[in-house]
Amino acid sequence: MTGVLPIALEESTKTLQVVLAGGKEYVGVMKLHGDVNVEKILDVFEEFVGEIFQRPPLRASVKRRLRTRNIYYNRVLEIDGRNVLFKIGCQSGTYIRKIIHDIGEALGCGAHMAELRRTRAGPYMENKNLVTLQDLSDAYIRWKEKGEEEPLKRLILPVETSVELLPKVYVKDTAVDAICHGAHVTIPGIVKLSSKIKPEELLAVYTLKEELIALGRARMSTEEILEKDYGIAVKTERVIMRPNVYPKTW
Repeated sequence: MTGVLPIALEESTKTLQVVLAGGKEYVGVMKLHGDVNVEKILDVFEEFVGEIFQRPPLRASVKRRLRTRNIYYNRVLEIDGRNVLFKIGCQSGTYIRKIIHDIGEALGCGAHMAELRRTRAGPYMENKNLVTLQDLSDAYIRWKEKGEEEPLKRLILPVETSVELLPKVYVKDTAVDAICHGAHVTIPGIVKLSSKIKPEELLAVYTLKEELIALGRARMSTEEILEKDYGIAVKTERVIMRPNVYPKTW
């Protein structure tokens, strides 16, 4: 498989759980083992959309228990003989090779996956964020040997990009350092927040300067946070920002 593979550096490795849990998109080639009518292929692909049951393959690194996964879209892009070019958007942990095998069974001829490319992982997309290792190596050498920082800065994205898809809570400057030391986010320290936050939902805690402080688990909904005057709104789980970046006020 080729395509998008997010790589984190230093403190940003703490956000990889968010990226890995995000949705994925793939473009691949399915090789049919027999001749099938085009309309039938299109119809069967549409059947594999929504919630599906899937058992991981024999060589998977997880237990082979039956589980459900959500398929957001599953489209045929082109058909050339027995080769079917497709695009699929799915929940993390979906085995595309297994879906192709199951589609082949549904078609009655069998099929296997000939090629697969990941075009999106969480917020990162092939046509927007993809960087080759050669480009990164060249930029690093220019920084190391010539002191040129700009090429490297263009390739290494801010940690905030990894949590773009999460709901957010913004806190006062006076609350930042306490959170950096592991304190939970209380209602008096919140300045603004995303709409439709649900209890137990993972979210990102930000400064007013759009800097990521931590990842936390919501204890209340957006409505409850707005209605109440005190209480713990977010339970801090992973601190990203180092202490003492903001002045200590506690």
